[in-house]
Amino acid sequence: MSAKPETGRLYERVAEDLSGRIAAGEYEVGRRLPSERDLAQAYSVSRPTIREAIIALELDGLVEVRLGSGVYVTARVPRGGEASAMDVGPFELLEARRAIEGESAALAAALISDEQLQELQELVAEMQAENARDVVMSEDADRRFHMLIATSTQNSAMAAAVQMLWDARARSPQTQLLSAKAHAAGVTPRIDEHAAILDALRRRSPEAARQAMREHLTRVLDSLLAATEVHELEQARARIAAERKRYGALR
Repeated sequence: MSAKPETGRLYERVAEDLSGRIAAGEYEVGRRLPSERDLAQAYSVSRPTIREAIIALELDGLVEVRLGSGVYVTARVPRGGEASAMDVGPFELLEARRAIEGESAALAAALISDEQLQELQELVAEMQAENARDVVMSEDADRRFHMLIATSTQNSAMAAAVQMLWDARARSPQTQLLSAKAHAAGVTPRIDEHAAILDALRRRSPEAARQAMREHLTRVLDSLLAATEVHELEQARARIAAERKRYGALR
């Protein structure tokens, strides 16, 4: 197996190849797909890329992820008869954010105003308060935190680039599914990491601001990878509970 050489999103090409193999019967309904590690080696891509492809197949109803067992084929054709639209993958999006927002923070360190620093402090406090109440509102404060840093660079192109990445995050079905899994796993914006970014900006240190932002987004990526596994655990527990209930009803 190998990803097609055409242009396009890498995870999308992998997903299309896997869905074609499923449709052709190479992977039959009820059969387990090769492991994530084996697929990554077979397609010569990273495991996050395989995770993105599996998320796309999940959205189409072609596969189901089962904890401790693997990814199983559940249908030969996509739900609705055709593959759903694909957008920027959640992990490639985070990779781009890490590169661009790292530089955004570095630029901002030399130019940010005291008033903007105070507003960032207020957004960190808002995130902390909303984490216990409404993760969606906390994530909105998170978005405003990052956008304020981009705006404070006084570079309209940089601000537009960061805005584009957040817009892609909002519209991507793959990212929306991953976010739902993260919410189910209890993942919320990390207050300590945002505080570290703010501290670097207060010190007017481009190097420290760049590093704090990159470390933050690296941890976000790691937490989303972990969230997929936690979500699968919750699915497995729900299935076991349902099986026990059915078994109890038959006794």
